[in-house]
Amino acid sequence: MSKKIYIAYTGGTIGMKKTSSGYVPATGYLQKQMESIPELKTDIMPLYDIHEYERLLDSACMSPADWFEIARDIADNYEKYDGFIVLHGTDTMAYTASALPFILKGLAKPVILTGGQVPMCEVRNDSRENIITAMMIAADYAIPEVCLCFGSYLLRGNRSVKSDAGSFDPFSSPNYPPLASVGINIDVNQKAILPSSNKQFEFAMKKPNKAGVAALRLFPGISAETIENILQPPIKGMILETFGVGNGPDHDSKLLSVLEKASNQGTIIVNCTQCLKGRVDMAAYAAGSAFAEAGVISGYDMTTEAALAKMICLLADDRSVEDVRKLMQKNLCGELTSGMTR
Repeated sequence: MSKKIYIAYTGGTIGMKKTSSGYVPATGYLQKQMESIPELKTDIMPLYDIHEYERLLDSACMSPADWFEIARDIADNYEKYDGFIVLHGTDTMAYTASALPFILKGLAKPVILTGGQVPMCEVRNDSRENIITAMMIAADYAIPEVCLCFGSYLLRGNRSVKSDAGSFDPFSSPNYPPLASVGINIDVNQKAILPSSNKQFEFAMKKPNKAGVAALRLFPGISAETIENILQPPIKGMILETFGVGNGPDHDSKLLSVLEKASNQGTIIVNCTQCLKGRVDMAAYAAGSAFAEAGVISGYDMTTEAALAKMICLLADDRSVEDVRKLMQKNLCGELTSGMTR
């Protein structure tokens, strides 16, 4: 095996050490654990370099600025390696996996996020298998996109959600098939993989302003004042998690007025369903079309994670409001299936 993989170790459970205070990240500990795995020394495994971040993070502490730094790290090493692995905590892995495709454009090499529910230091853990599988896929398969590899599946990064807090298969892809199933064999679904881009690889993002976007889940009885308070500056955009296929309280004229006023003032409001699976169709019910008339735009079948990450990335590029609204409804890198062209 002559392939070489770059491993960006950002933190998370996979490399934590057991202490009297619980699991904590420890400098150099992950590399020692990996050096003790005999399978990684076999001829079928790629060579690898580990870059351990100076500030190892629990993924609950990740911010858009950290997405930027991870992407920058990959871009700086893009020409030197055949594939990339990002070791990351599971809590916000789906957000990072959703953001990176909008930053790393023109990928011709796999970028795979993985980690563990149980640290590698424990006798019974999932971390060891996850990293072995991710390394083999990164070296052996031509998958030119950002993926999430965990348990039994390889998923498109910007289609993934964390749907189970207590399983070795904690991630799912509710609106798009897995890119591969991991069992006795690694069975790749070639039809599901994005075609190789003809564009040159590009790091395409300015450092984001973390205060610019909000997400709000509707609930029965939510007040117009609650939404109005959230839509105050510096908020430039909001992901609105609605009921069913994109519905909300169309009888509440004050609430609709708040949304319309914010939209007219340039705030971008994107409608995503609260349901794990399905897509927004605001024309199906009056309760949805009222939101469309107030200036709310459809997120189609995007996950909340993907919609939020996409909006943050687009706003970081200082685009016009109309440009962002248009691009939020367009499939840029496999994040939605609205029937619009890629």
